[in-house]
This record gives sequence, C-alpha cells and structure tokens, in this order.
Amino acid sequence: MGKYFGTDGFRGKAGVVLTAEHAFRIGRFLGWSFGQKHEKDRARIVIGKDTRRSSYMYESALAAGITSSGADAYLLHVTTTPCVSYITRTEDFDCGVMISASHNPYWDNGIKLLNRWGEKMEDALQNQLEDYIDGRMEELPFAVEDQIGCTVDFYTGRNRYIGYLTNLATKPFDDHRIALDCANGSSWMIGPAVFNALGAKTYVINNNPDGLNENLNCGSTHLESLKAYVTENKLDVGFAFDGDADRCLAVDEKGQEVNGDKIMYICAKYMKSRGQLPSNTVVTTIMSNFGLYKALDAAGINYEKTAVGDRYVYENMKVYDHLIGGEQSGHVIFRKHARTGDGIITAIMLMSVMIDTQLPLSTLAEGCAMYPQVLKNVVVDDKDGTMADPAVMEAVSRCTERLGNGGRVLLRKSGTEPVLRVMAEAGTAEECEKNVDDIISAMEKSGHLLEVRH
Repeated sequence: MGKYFGTDGFRGKAGVVLTAEHAFRIGRFLGWSFGQKHEKDRARIVIGKDTRRSSYMYESALAAGITSSGADAYLLHVTTTPCVSYITRTEDFDCGVMISASHNPYWDNGIKLLNRWGEKMEDALQNQLEDYIDGRMEELPFAVEDQIGCTVDFYTGRNRYIGYLTNLATKPFDDHRIALDCANGSSWMIGPAVFNALGAKTYVINNNPDGLNENLNCGSTHLESLKAYVTENKLDVGFAFDGDADRCLAVDEKGQEVNGDKIMYICAKYMKSRGQLPSNTVVTTIMSNFGLYKALDAAGINYEKTAVGDRYVYENMKVYDHLIGGEQSGHVIFRKHARTGDGIITAIMLMSVMIDTQLPLSTLAEGCAMYPQVLKNVVVDDKDGTMADPAVMEAVSRCTERLGNGGRVLLRKSGTEPVLRVMAEAGTAEECEKNVDDIISAMEKSGHLLEVRH
C-alpha cells in the first residue's frame, strides 16, 4: 500500500484527508498519463459516484483535471463501483474512476481507480500518481485550444449495465417477494430497476438519499432494519448493499443474517453440483470464518486463503482460474460475470440458487454454521516487533495447539493504524475470549501492549 492509495483506493474524511485539490491532481495525472498512449485521438476516462454530498465536488474536480490535461471525462453520475468496472472494460475506456468510501459514513469519501479491464489499478501507476500528488514530478502541461478535453454526459452507460444484469438470471423471479436495502447509496435506482425487470415483487427501503444519510443505520453494515422488515412483511428474502453496492449481505425468510461466507458456501456448492466449478475451489481471505472451511471440507470443495482485501481475492482467482471468491463482509466475486465484488450480481446468483433448488435461504445456509468469534484490536509500540516477540509467538502456538481442529487463532496487522488484531474462533465464545486474552497477556508481559480497544 502507498501513502494515499490502500487496498481499495484513496479514502478518508472529505475535505481533510481527501480534498478537492487531490481529486483535481488525480484527474490531471490520469488525463496526462493515458494521453501519452494516444497519438491521434484523446484518452477517455469514465467516472461514477455515489450519493454523498462531497461526491459531486470530487466529480467536478476530477473532470476538470482530466479535461485540462487533454483527455475526455465521461460522467455516469450516481452509479455503483461494479457498474464503472463493467463499463470501463466493455466500452473501451482507458480507465475508470469511482468516487465512494464504500461502507464508511457520509463524511468520508474515496477515489477508486480501475484499469482498462475493470480491475483494481496496478500499484506501479498509483505509485507514480502519488509522486505527482506530492510534487515529486515535474508539473504537467495544460492542454490549450482544441486540445482541451470534453466532459460528456454518459448516463446511458448505466442503462447498459442494467441490461447486462437482467440477462444474468437463468429464470425469472416471478412471485418472489424480495426486500432490497439500498443504504441510501449507489444502488437506490439500479437495484429496484433490475429486480423489477426480473419480475420480482420488490420491496425497497433506504432508497431516499439526501447526501447525508448514506450507510446511516442501514445497508450491509446495519442489518437490523432489514431483518425486521423481512419478518414483519413475511418476505422470502432480503438483500442489503453498501454505499457503492460492491457488497451484499442477505437476510433469510426467518430474519437471520446470511453473510458473505455463507453466500460463497451456498453458491459454490450449487455450482459444483451443476458442473460449474471446474477448479473446485473457493478463494477466501484469512478472516473468513472457521465454519466456512468446515462446511467446504464437508462438501468436498477446496479453498485458498489470501490477505484481507477483495483485490487480493481477485488476483488469486485470476492467476489460478478460480470462479468464486470473496469476503465475509459481502464482497463476493463471480469472475465469470465481473472483475470486482458486485452486490447486485451476488443477489441475482443467490436468488437463482433459491429458484432452481426451490429451497428457502434458511435451508440452503444450514450446512455452514458460523463459529463464535472474538476479535480485539490492541495498540502496540511496534507491530512487527510484537508479532516477532518469542513470548507472543509462543502464546499463539500454544493457543493453536489447544484448539486443534476445533478452532483457530489469528494475529494480523492493521494496514493503517499502530494496531494488531487478535482473533479467535472456537466452539464457544468463552473459549474464544480465553485464547484472545492469553495472547494479549503475552504482549503485556513483554512490554509491547499500550491499549486494548473495545
């Protein structure tokens, strides 16, 4: 990860960490960089945004930067991250830009960069961009006269993406009563349009964005209202998206959460039974629940583990030709259909399994029981030094041996804070707590521990 761009873009408090000037300079660099590859025509860059108030500010700044460097900026307006990915790769754009802080509160925002294939941008270009932002490159020339770029209204791109999504379902959703929680974000128009086109009886909540309510007690990080809505209205299923709709979590007909791990289990098991899982493998991150691995073992399905972040999941899938992978948080990638997590595609795939098997979601999820988990964030004096401390390493080994095949412990570094995350999964919450506290105790006795955050 670089100074500004992490595993999922440049993200932080709008106007403080990420400013309009940053957006302008990002646009300047992208317009210039991709313009170098065009001898006769201009570079073309497509931009999407979510519903945060600050997204409109960044859209204008990016477009100004892009056009002042001689490239054309195409505006999708409010749309989802996977829509930008799809349009970038299918409409021959040089790159795509999504303005969103995903599941973060409205006062944060972010800029995600996608390459011409709709994948997360390569680190080499982002590193060069960071040099430009910090003034470690010569200032770029401004376009003049007829070389100045154009800003193009490209809202029709959203319609093409909606058409693509509606063609993915193998059967209509007729007579199914489906709730969508749009998080007052990017999916507030696209989600209902897709499910209505597929024939569902669609019930929509949190679809009134005002610029200040995205992810506010709603969406994939706050399932309480969707759970209540599904049970009170006796619906078949509910789907919750995050701000830019690259995540999806589900709620079954009983009001029970079906997280990303369970979604991957259900879909992978179905795909295998239909001969649609040629590598017989699901790609997970190290934070997937121990219960998922137990369930995949029982189903005879292999799995890979990557670092946390959907970009690492996708990279593994691409290199080893796997078709499904994701995170417990709801970033699920169906590589046959998308290059990023796509919440709406995830919902369509899950609905297709329900319709084809004629089973309710609660029954489909039964084979994947989540293990109790305890996660504590601890502030330490030195992340690497703490993890390499013999006493801490011995405590991790001792806990691992104690749990055996009945659980696991995990110690990993935060990518942005002086924090270590200590996690345990076991048969009971008490066992989890004991093992996490044993590891933290070793840190304290070794003099590394500064604070335990709750």
